[in-house]
Amino acid sequence: KYGRPMLGCTIKPKLGLSAKNYGRACYEGLRGGLDFTKDDENVNSQPFMRWRDRFLFVKEAIDKAEAETGERKGHYLNVTAPTPEEMYKRAEFAKEIGAPIIMHDYITGGFTANTGLAQWCRDNGLLLHIHRAMHAVLDRSPKHGIHFRVLTKILRLSGGDHLHTGTVVGKLEGDRDATLGWIDLLRDSYVKEDRSRGIFFDQDWGAM
Repeated sequence: KYGRPMLGCTIKPKLGLSAKNYGRACYEGLRGGLDFTKDDENVNSQPFMRWRDRFLFVKEAIDKAEAETGERKGHYLNVTAPTPEEMYKRAEFAKEIGAPIIMHDYITGGFTANTGLAQWCRDNGLLLHIHRAMHAVLDRSPKHGIHFRVLTKILRLSGGDHLHTGTVVGKLEGDRDATLGWIDLLRDSYVKEDRSRGIFFDQDWGAM
């Protein structure tokens, strides 16, 4: 597993599965060779699949796949909720059952809520995956809104361990240079001017 890219997938269909069937789908993917699976942005806590049930069945799937393959496996559990209090409740439960990674929709959840959750994750030893759900409402039109490059910088200031930036191929295909520029803004401590990637001046992020 070392020295190669990690391989994962988002469970589909995103809505409609029971918690048990959702866990089964996670197990089959992990057992079949995936390193991780993840919730989609709107997999939350619907009547057909409440969040607590999903967390438990997914953790069972992870444990079973790890035991059978001898490899470390994971799943990004979406803790996005209507209130910060509910979000922390779900995050605490994920920690209790031994889940290493949780997920947050940072635009729909809000920047302040995301900053608090990022700090909580640091204090509690969990990784935080960030989903960019609702970004297209803000960044799709070139005539108004907020460019995703700015949303990327806001996230770096707010906190998170990795972001769903889109890709240069497939369903979420975007401009290759722009996408690589967003990745540079998230990872590098010093970002040099590169106008082909939309970076118009050197940016020193220091320890941020």
